[in-house]
Amino acid sequence: MLPLDCGIEFDPAREEEFFAALPPRPAVLLLEPREAGAEPYLVRTADLRRRVERLLRAPQGPTKRLNLREYVARVRYRLTGSPFEQSFVLYQHARVLFPQRYRDLARLRPPALLKINLASAYPRCYVTRRIGTGEDGRIAGGFYFGPFATRKAAEAFANEFLNFFKIRRCQIKIRRDPGFPGCIYSEMKMCLAPCFAGCTKEEYDLEVGRVVQFLASSGATLTAEVEREREAASEALDFERAAALHRRIEKVAEVLRGLPELALRVDELDAVVLQPAAEENTVAVFAVRSGWIADPFFLRFGALASQPRPVEEILREQLGARSAPQVAGEADVAQRDRHALADHLGLLARWFYGKPRAGEVLFAGDAARAEGSHPDWPYRRIIRGCSRLLAPQPALPFPPAEPPRA
Repeated sequence: MLPLDCGIEFDPAREEEFFAALPPRPAVLLLEPREAGAEPYLVRTADLRRRVERLLRAPQGPTKRLNLREYVARVRYRLTGSPFEQSFVLYQHARVLFPQRYRDLARLRPPALLKINLASAYPRCYVTRRIGTGEDGRIAGGFYFGPFATRKAAEAFANEFLNFFKIRRCQIKIRRDPGFPGCIYSEMKMCLAPCFAGCTKEEYDLEVGRVVQFLASSGATLTAEVEREREAASEALDFERAAALHRRIEKVAEVLRGLPELALRVDELDAVVLQPAAEENTVAVFAVRSGWIADPFFLRFGALASQPRPVEEILREQLGARSAPQVAGEADVAQRDRHALADHLGLLARWFYGKPRAGEVLFAGDAARAEGSHPDWPYRRIIRGCSRLLAPQPALPFPPAEPPRA
């Protein structure tokens, strides 16, 4: 967990010296109370000095504004270089200090995902905001794909790509009753109709496997499959069928154009998020492994300029040492809360789909992800991304200050 590494005791008799010692920079702020057992005050701010002055300076006359002057004994804070880092630090400390309501304090909502419950006898693909994990932090309970910007966006993509497959979309309990009338999708030959035994269990499982492979490969398996059929039709001089298959390929490509880059198989969502750090000439590197966000490591290019060690070597050492269970266990509460993965995905999705978006994200390659293997990180692209991040650019706004919380 990223610590609140700066602290100052609050003495009302020396308030001017106290306020002057606080930098007017973005930070996550914790006000510690004088009384033992009292609740602390945690908030993020775009201007630390101004926010603390509003909370601790003696009010001029009657006011309804929150004032904690007589309540606070000490101020702890951490300077942050980007909205993403600020949200991550706030989330980590809110979880520890307020385990029952930290999501409300961090304004965090689980993102929209597509789920295929593979434990079901006849799985279907549907939108959910719940994701289950085991005690080790790994995904349990099915195949998850996402995150998407909104539930509406996830539903729209599902409705489009499912037209290429014949798994069920209904929510009824499958009884395999030949007398069941079926639904409109079975009448349109868009479903294998397990409800009235229109297919065998093996045939349905095979179709579900094709859907899982389609999502896991971001559509590449279906595209390759139809291309092979088109080539076979062309070689057989069946040009009419080849033209129909070519139009199908175009439809698949059109659907995939609406798929955001962040939407991936969740247990293979491996990426690096680059953010400007609070220190000068420094980049914070957040590794994302299987959807879990690790505490960042910092590339201090000012110090690295005088060292013979290559930046790529440092990246290989840092990124190669982090696996998904390690990321999940960096905060003890992550293993106790099986919904923590949804929190990490929510933080990632909120930043990725937000506008404007500070920083960069670079996704791992398609190296084999066997047990214990490491993703194929794009080290050269990460270094170039750091260079772009350190170049002069206009400042992006931090989130607005939250309303006062007691």
